Amino acid sequence: MISGNGIYPETFAAAARKHVPGVRLVAAAFEGETKPELSDLVDTSGWFRVGQLGKMLKFFKKEGVKEAVMVGQIAPRNLFDLVPDMRTLVMIGKLKERNAESLFNAVGEEMAKDGITLLPATTYLDDLLPASGHVCGPALSEKRRDDVAFGFRIAKEVSRMDIGQTVVVKKGTVLAVEAFEGTNEAIKRGGKLGKGGAMLVKVSKPNQDFRFDVPVVGPETILTCAEAGVDAIVVEAKSTLLLGLDEIRALCKEKKVAIHAEAGQ
Repeated sequence: MISGNGIYPETFAAAARKHVPGVRLVAAAFEGETKPELSDLVDTSGWFRVGQLGKMLKFFKKEGVKEAVMVGQIAPRNLFDLVPDMRTLVMIGKLKERNAESLFNAVGEEMAKDGITLLPATTYLDDLLPASGHVCGPALSEKRRDDVAFGFRIAKEVSRMDIGQTVVVKKGTVLAVEAFEGTNEAIKRGGKLGKGGAMLVKVSKPNQDFRFDVPVVGPETILTCAEAGVDAIVVEAKSTLLLGLDEIRALCKEKKVAIHAEAGQ
């Protein structure tokens, strides 16, 4: 496990234990990102600074790791404020573009050189990828279907250009587009402009590499939406993870936030 922040790593650990009884879990964790409690949920853990690729791969080799999964976000600011070791410096020096996707893809290639296969980040988590239709919270009214289609089309185009995967819309108007600041900040900005009744739309990229950068909605997303006046969340069906699903359902009911899954277009 290459473990970032949030509840993703613990969710994956529980799912792996459920699907593969007796599995040995080895976690690479990051200072200032990963929850310290993760060490209690795995068999072995090593702690690193973001950018210590060589040290992390030596740890995996020592532990006999042959397969790995990226679970949990690394804050974007840390990807651009690295204190890299020599292997990371060499890797970055070969990149033509320095964005999250190119960095993670390069990490995957470096792991492959050491005989480690990077698995999809959705491994063991299929039950958290909602099918198309109403998911939880209030059902969307028919009059909001136009915004679903509009927001989905805009989000797909924005993601195609590698800007972000989320937009906030209302009545055919784009209120906010996610970029470097992340989803929650885009929600706050769009919600403020919408003054209630705005819609969040989150999609996967065309040809999404599901080894990393999988779209995620969690309890914090629901709380941020509710506070910002965003009362509907549209995700791409079978392409977006709902982490902390029981809590999400409870919060959507309490805060009256709808979640709808739309089939990919």
